[in-house]
Amino acid sequence: MKIAFFELEGWEEDFIKSNFPSDQITYSKGKLSPFDLTEKSDAEVISIFVNSRVDKTVLEAFPNLKFITTRSTGYDHIDLRACAEKGIVVGFVPGYGNNTVAEWAFGLILNLTRKMYQAIDQIKETESFNLYGLRGIDLKGKTIGIVGTGRIGKEAANIARGFGMNILGYDPFPDQEFAKASGLQYVPLEDLLKNSDVVTLHIPYNEQTHHLINKNNIGLMKKGSYLINTSRGGIVETEALVDALQKEILAGAGMDVLEEEGEVQDEMKFFTHTAYPKSEDMKTIILDHVLMKMPNVLITPHNAFNSQEAFERIMNTTAENIKGFAAGNLNPKNIAK
Repeated sequence: MKIAFFELEGWEEDFIKSNFPSDQITYSKGKLSPFDLTEKSDAEVISIFVNSRVDKTVLEAFPNLKFITTRSTGYDHIDLRACAEKGIVVGFVPGYGNNTVAEWAFGLILNLTRKMYQAIDQIKETESFNLYGLRGIDLKGKTIGIVGTGRIGKEAANIARGFGMNILGYDPFPDQEFAKASGLQYVPLEDLLKNSDVVTLHIPYNEQTHHLINKNNIGLMKKGSYLINTSRGGIVETEALVDALQKEILAGAGMDVLEEEGEVQDEMKFFTHTAYPKSEDMKTIILDHVLMKMPNVLITPHNAFNSQEAFERIMNTTAENIKGFAAGNLNPKNIAK
Protein backbone atom coordinates (compact mmCIF):
# COMPACT_ATOMS: atom_id res chain seq x y z
CA MET A 1 0.00 0.00 0.00
CA LYS A 2 1.21 3.51 -0.77
CA ILE A 3 0.74 5.78 2.25
CA ALA A 4 1.60 9.48 2.51
CA PHE A 5 1.94 11.19 5.88
CA PHE A 6 1.77 14.98 6.14
CA GLU A 7 2.48 17.47 8.95
CA LEU A 8 4.99 15.20 10.67
CA GLU A 9 7.49 16.42 13.25
CA GLY A 10 10.08 13.73 12.58
CA TRP A 11 9.90 11.60 15.73
CA GLU A 12 6.92 9.69 14.31
CA GLU A 13 8.91 8.10 11.47
CA ASP A 14 10.32 5.20 13.51
CA PHE A 15 6.82 4.44 14.79
CA ILE A 16 5.42 4.49 11.25
CA LYS A 17 8.20 2.25 9.89
CA SER A 18 7.67 -0.32 12.63
CA ASN A 19 3.92 -0.43 11.98
CA PHE A 20 4.08 -0.49 8.18
CA PRO A 21 7.31 -2.34 7.32
CA SER A 22 6.07 -3.65 3.95
CA ASP A 23 4.29 -0.53 2.71
CA GLN A 24 5.61 2.29 0.56
CA ILE A 25 5.67 5.34 2.84
CA THR A 26 6.10 9.02 2.00
CA TYR A 27 6.95 11.41 4.84
CA SER A 28 6.35 15.16 4.76
CA LYS A 29 6.59 17.94 7.32
CA GLY A 30 4.46 20.11 5.05
CA LYS A 31 0.71 20.41 5.08
CA LEU A 32 -1.84 19.84 2.37
CA SER A 33 -3.88 22.71 1.01
CA PRO A 34 -5.19 23.95 -2.34
CA PHE A 35 -2.34 26.48 -2.33
CA ASP A 36 0.53 24.02 -1.79
CA LEU A 37 -0.02 21.40 -4.48
CA THR A 38 2.94 20.71 -6.75
CA GLU A 39 2.29 17.45 -8.59
CA LYS A 40 -0.03 14.47 -8.55
CA SER A 41 0.54 11.66 -6.06
CA ASP A 42 -0.21 7.95 -6.42
CA ALA A 43 -0.86 7.55 -2.69
CA GLU A 44 -3.77 5.29 -1.80
CA VAL A 45 -3.90 6.46 1.82
CA ILE A 46 -3.02 9.84 3.29
CA SER A 47 -2.69 10.85 6.93
CA ILE A 48 -3.04 14.55 7.71
CA PHE A 49 -3.38 16.88 10.68
CA VAL A 50 -5.53 19.90 11.47
CA ASN A 51 -3.63 22.48 9.40
CA SER A 52 -4.17 20.56 6.17
CA ARG A 53 -7.27 21.36 4.17
CA VAL A 54 -8.67 18.77 1.80
CA ASP A 55 -11.15 19.93 -0.82
CA LYS A 56 -11.97 18.94 -4.41
CA THR A 57 -8.80 20.58 -5.71
CA VAL A 58 -6.61 18.60 -3.32
CA LEU A 59 -8.45 15.36 -4.07
CA GLU A 60 -7.75 15.80 -7.79
CA ALA A 61 -4.03 15.57 -6.97
CA PHE A 62 -4.57 12.06 -5.53
CA PRO A 63 -6.28 10.03 -8.29
CA ASN A 64 -5.67 6.68 -6.50
CA LEU A 65 -6.78 7.84 -3.07
CA LYS A 66 -9.07 5.48 -1.15
CA PHE A 67 -8.67 6.50 2.50
CA ILE A 68 -7.92 9.70 4.43
CA THR A 69 -7.24 9.51 8.15
CA THR A 70 -6.83 12.74 10.09
CA ARG A 71 -4.82 12.67 13.28
CA SER A 72 -7.44 14.77 15.07
CA THR A 73 -10.90 14.53 16.59
CA GLY A 74 -12.29 17.33 14.44
CA TYR A 75 -12.53 16.78 10.69
CA ASP A 76 -14.07 20.03 9.45
CA HIS A 77 -10.88 20.62 7.44
CA ILE A 78 -11.93 17.81 5.10
CA ASP A 79 -14.69 18.14 2.49
CA LEU A 80 -16.66 15.01 3.36
CA ARG A 81 -19.12 15.50 0.51
CA ALA A 82 -16.34 15.67 -2.06
CA CYS A 83 -14.77 12.55 -0.54
CA ALA A 84 -18.07 10.68 -0.65
CA GLU A 85 -18.52 11.56 -4.32
CA LYS A 86 -15.18 9.90 -5.04
CA GLY A 87 -15.81 6.94 -2.75
CA ILE A 88 -13.04 7.98 -0.36
CA VAL A 89 -13.47 6.89 3.26
CA VAL A 90 -12.45 9.39 5.95
CA GLY A 91 -11.20 8.27 9.35
CA PHE A 92 -10.42 10.27 12.47
CA VAL A 93 -9.29 9.88 16.08
CA PRO A 94 -12.43 10.12 18.23
CA GLY A 95 -10.63 10.49 21.55
CA TYR A 96 -6.98 11.01 22.38
CA GLY A 97 -6.68 14.14 24.49
CA ASN A 98 -9.77 14.29 26.65
CA ASN A 99 -7.94 15.35 29.80
CA THR A 100 -5.28 17.11 27.70
CA VAL A 101 -7.72 19.62 26.18
CA ALA A 102 -9.71 20.03 29.39
CA GLU A 103 -6.51 20.85 31.29
CA TRP A 104 -5.62 23.49 28.70
CA ALA A 105 -9.09 25.01 29.01
CA PHE A 106 -8.54 25.39 32.74
CA GLY A 107 -5.12 26.84 32.08
CA LEU A 108 -6.83 29.58 30.08
CA ILE A 109 -9.47 30.01 32.80
CA LEU A 110 -6.85 30.41 35.53
CA ASN A 111 -4.77 32.78 33.43
CA LEU A 112 -7.79 35.00 32.82
CA THR A 113 -9.40 34.94 36.25
CA ARG A 114 -6.13 35.39 38.16
CA LYS A 115 -4.39 37.58 35.53
CA MET A 116 -1.39 35.27 35.48
CA TYR A 117 -0.21 36.13 31.97
CA GLN A 118 -0.49 39.84 32.76
CA ALA A 119 1.50 39.39 35.98
CA ILE A 120 4.24 37.37 34.30
CA ASP A 121 4.48 39.79 31.40
CA GLN A 122 4.78 42.73 33.81
CA ILE A 123 7.79 41.16 35.52
CA LYS A 124 9.48 40.25 32.25
CA GLU A 125 8.88 43.62 30.59
CA THR A 126 9.28 46.09 33.48
CA GLU A 127 10.63 44.06 36.44
CA SER A 128 7.85 45.70 38.46
CA PHE A 129 6.32 43.87 41.42
CA ASN A 130 3.45 46.36 41.67
CA LEU A 131 0.16 44.51 42.31
CA TYR A 132 -2.06 47.28 40.91
CA GLY A 133 -4.48 45.89 38.36
CA LEU A 134 -3.59 42.28 39.09
CA ARG A 135 -6.42 41.36 41.46
CA GLY A 136 -8.40 38.39 40.20
CA ILE A 137 -11.30 36.24 41.35
CA ASP A 138 -11.61 32.81 42.97
CA LEU A 139 -13.05 29.87 41.06
CA LYS A 140 -14.38 28.18 44.18
CA GLY A 141 -18.10 28.81 44.46
CA LYS A 142 -18.37 30.19 40.93
CA THR A 143 -20.51 28.55 38.25
CA ILE A 144 -19.02 26.99 35.13
CA GLY A 145 -21.18 26.25 32.11
CA ILE A 146 -19.92 23.35 30.00
CA VAL A 147 -21.31 23.29 26.47
CA GLY A 148 -20.92 19.72 25.29
CA THR A 149 -20.51 16.91 27.79
CA GLY A 150 -18.74 14.32 25.70
CA ARG A 151 -15.31 12.97 26.59
CA ILE A 152 -13.61 16.37 26.98
CA GLY A 153 -16.62 18.05 28.59
CA LYS A 154 -16.79 15.32 31.21
CA GLU A 155 -13.09 15.81 32.01
CA ALA A 156 -13.74 19.56 32.36
CA ALA A 157 -16.59 18.83 34.77
CA ASN A 158 -14.35 16.61 36.89
CA ILE A 159 -11.69 19.32 37.07
CA ALA A 160 -14.31 21.95 37.92
CA ARG A 161 -15.60 19.78 40.75
CA GLY A 162 -12.05 19.71 42.13
CA PHE A 163 -12.06 23.51 42.19
CA GLY A 164 -15.34 23.53 44.11
CA MET A 165 -17.34 25.09 41.27
CA ASN A 166 -21.04 24.75 40.56
CA ILE A 167 -21.45 22.96 37.23
CA LEU A 168 -24.07 23.57 34.56
CA GLY A 169 -24.13 21.60 31.32
CA TYR A 170 -25.79 21.80 27.95
CA ASP A 171 -25.87 18.89 25.52
CA PRO A 172 -28.44 17.75 22.95
CA PHE A 173 -27.90 14.23 24.33
CA PRO A 174 -27.57 14.65 28.11
CA ASP A 175 -25.86 11.93 30.12
CA GLN A 176 -28.01 11.90 33.24
CA GLU A 177 -26.01 9.14 34.87
CA PHE A 178 -22.85 11.24 34.62
CA ALA A 179 -24.75 14.31 35.81
CA LYS A 180 -25.86 12.51 38.94
CA ALA A 181 -22.35 11.24 39.67
CA SER A 182 -20.60 14.55 39.01
CA GLY A 183 -23.11 17.04 40.40
CA LEU A 184 -23.60 18.59 36.96
CA GLN A 185 -27.02 20.08 36.22
CA TYR A 186 -28.28 20.06 32.63
CA VAL A 187 -30.05 23.24 31.53
CA PRO A 188 -31.04 24.84 28.21
CA LEU A 189 -28.24 26.78 26.49
CA GLU A 190 -29.87 30.13 27.22
CA ASP A 191 -30.04 29.38 30.95
CA LEU A 192 -26.43 28.23 30.94
CA LEU A 193 -25.29 31.49 29.34
CA LYS A 194 -27.31 33.58 31.78
CA ASN A 195 -26.06 31.86 34.93
CA SER A 196 -22.41 30.93 34.29
CA ASP A 197 -19.36 32.86 35.43
CA VAL A 198 -17.29 30.85 32.95
CA VAL A 199 -18.56 29.22 29.76
CA THR A 200 -16.32 26.62 28.13
CA LEU A 201 -17.06 25.01 24.77
CA HIS A 202 -16.39 21.32 24.10
CA ILE A 203 -18.44 20.41 21.02
CA PRO A 204 -17.63 19.41 17.45
CA TYR A 205 -18.01 21.90 14.61
CA ASN A 206 -20.73 21.16 12.07
CA GLU A 207 -23.74 22.81 10.44
CA GLN A 208 -25.73 22.60 13.67
CA THR A 209 -23.01 24.16 15.84
CA HIS A 210 -21.87 26.88 13.41
CA HIS A 211 -22.07 30.18 15.33
CA LEU A 212 -23.77 28.46 18.26
CA ILE A 213 -22.56 31.46 20.26
CA ASN A 214 -23.71 34.44 18.24
CA LYS A 215 -24.98 38.02 18.30
CA ASN A 216 -28.45 36.81 19.27
CA ASN A 217 -27.42 35.00 22.44
CA ILE A 218 -24.00 36.28 23.56
CA GLY A 219 -25.74 39.23 25.21
CA LEU A 220 -27.42 36.75 27.57
CA MET A 221 -24.10 35.97 29.18
CA LYS A 222 -23.56 37.13 32.72
CA LYS A 223 -21.85 40.51 32.89
CA GLY A 224 -18.22 39.98 33.82
CA SER A 225 -18.15 36.35 32.70
CA TYR A 226 -15.50 34.58 30.63
CA LEU A 227 -15.78 32.58 27.41
CA ILE A 228 -13.35 29.72 26.65
CA ASN A 229 -13.14 27.97 23.28
CA THR A 230 -10.83 25.00 22.76
CA SER A 231 -13.12 23.33 20.19
CA ARG A 232 -13.34 25.01 16.78
CA GLY A 233 -13.35 28.69 15.87
CA GLY A 234 -16.56 28.60 13.83
CA ILE A 235 -18.63 27.73 16.91
CA VAL A 236 -18.32 31.38 18.00
CA GLU A 237 -19.36 34.27 15.75
CA THR A 238 -16.26 36.47 15.83
CA GLU A 239 -18.08 39.77 15.36
CA ALA A 240 -20.40 38.94 18.26
CA LEU A 241 -17.44 38.07 20.49
CA VAL A 242 -15.60 41.30 19.73
CA ASP A 243 -18.78 43.29 20.38
CA ALA A 244 -19.41 41.54 23.73
CA LEU A 245 -15.83 42.27 24.83
CA GLN A 246 -16.01 45.91 23.76
CA LYS A 247 -19.33 46.37 25.58
CA GLU A 248 -17.80 44.71 28.67
CA ILE A 249 -20.43 41.99 28.77
CA LEU A 250 -17.48 39.63 28.94
CA ALA A 251 -14.57 40.23 31.26
CA GLY A 252 -12.35 38.21 28.96
CA ALA A 253 -12.01 35.33 26.56
CA GLY A 254 -9.57 32.45 26.14
CA MET A 255 -9.40 31.07 22.62
CA ASP A 256 -7.26 28.19 21.40
CA VAL A 257 -9.06 28.40 18.05
CA LEU A 258 -10.26 31.21 15.81
CA GLU A 259 -12.84 31.44 13.10
CA GLU A 260 -10.96 31.49 9.77
CA GLU A 261 -7.76 30.56 11.59
CA GLY A 262 -6.51 28.70 8.53
CA GLU A 263 -6.82 31.85 6.46
CA VAL A 264 -5.10 33.88 9.19
CA GLN A 265 -2.17 31.44 9.09
CA ASP A 266 -2.00 31.58 5.29
CA GLU A 267 -3.07 35.18 4.82
CA MET A 268 -0.79 36.04 1.93
CA LYS A 269 -1.68 32.83 0.08
CA PHE A 270 -5.36 33.42 0.77
CA PHE A 271 -5.35 36.88 -0.78
CA THR A 272 -2.99 35.88 -3.60
CA HIS A 273 -4.71 32.67 -4.69
CA THR A 274 -8.34 33.57 -4.03
CA ALA A 275 -9.73 35.57 -6.93
CA TYR A 276 -12.66 37.07 -5.04
CA PRO A 277 -12.40 36.55 -1.27
CA LYS A 278 -15.79 36.70 0.41
CA SER A 279 -16.34 39.98 2.25
CA GLU A 280 -17.48 38.11 5.38
CA ASP A 281 -14.27 36.05 5.38
CA MET A 282 -12.15 39.18 5.06
CA LYS A 283 -14.09 40.84 7.87
CA THR A 284 -13.58 37.85 10.15
CA ILE A 285 -9.82 37.84 9.46
CA ILE A 286 -9.64 41.53 10.41
CA LEU A 287 -11.64 40.89 13.58
CA ASP A 288 -9.32 37.99 14.48
CA HIS A 289 -6.49 40.53 14.53
CA VAL A 290 -8.60 42.82 16.73
CA LEU A 291 -8.99 39.95 19.22
CA MET A 292 -5.24 39.30 19.18
CA LYS A 293 -4.60 42.85 20.39
CA MET A 294 -7.19 42.92 23.19
CA PRO A 295 -5.52 42.81 26.64
CA ASN A 296 -8.30 40.68 28.15
CA VAL A 297 -8.17 38.06 25.41
CA LEU A 298 -5.73 35.15 25.47
CA ILE A 299 -5.21 33.39 22.14
CA THR A 300 -3.12 30.25 21.82
CA PRO A 301 -2.16 28.58 18.50
CA HIS A 302 -4.53 25.57 18.49
CA ASN A 303 -2.28 24.01 21.11
CA ALA A 304 -4.71 22.45 23.60
CA PHE A 305 -4.16 18.92 22.31
CA ASN A 306 -0.38 19.24 22.29
CA SER A 307 1.05 16.87 24.90
CA GLN A 308 3.46 13.99 24.30
CA GLU A 309 1.00 11.47 25.71
CA ALA A 310 -1.79 12.73 23.46
CA PHE A 311 0.40 12.48 20.37
CA GLU A 312 1.32 8.91 21.19
CA ARG A 313 -2.36 8.06 21.50
CA ILE A 314 -3.01 9.81 18.17
CA MET A 315 -0.36 7.78 16.36
CA ASN A 316 -1.60 4.50 17.85
CA THR A 317 -5.17 5.14 16.69
CA THR A 318 -3.99 6.36 13.28
CA ALA A 319 -2.04 3.13 12.77
CA GLU A 320 -5.11 1.14 13.84
CA ASN A 321 -7.25 3.11 11.36
CA ILE A 322 -4.95 2.42 8.42
CA LYS A 323 -4.54 -1.26 9.28
CA GLY A 324 -8.28 -1.61 9.84
CA PHE A 325 -9.10 -0.01 6.50
CA ALA A 326 -6.59 -2.23 4.68
CA ALA A 327 -8.10 -5.33 6.33
CA GLY A 328 -11.67 -4.22 5.69
CA ASN A 329 -12.58 -3.92 9.36
CA LEU A 330 -12.08 -0.24 10.23
CA ASN A 331 -13.77 0.60 13.53
CA PRO A 332 -17.10 2.26 12.57
CA LYS A 333 -16.66 4.68 15.48
CA ASN A 334 -13.54 6.02 13.75
CA ILE A 335 -15.27 6.86 10.44
CA ALA A 336 -16.24 10.49 9.82
CA LYS A 337 -19.81 11.05 8.70
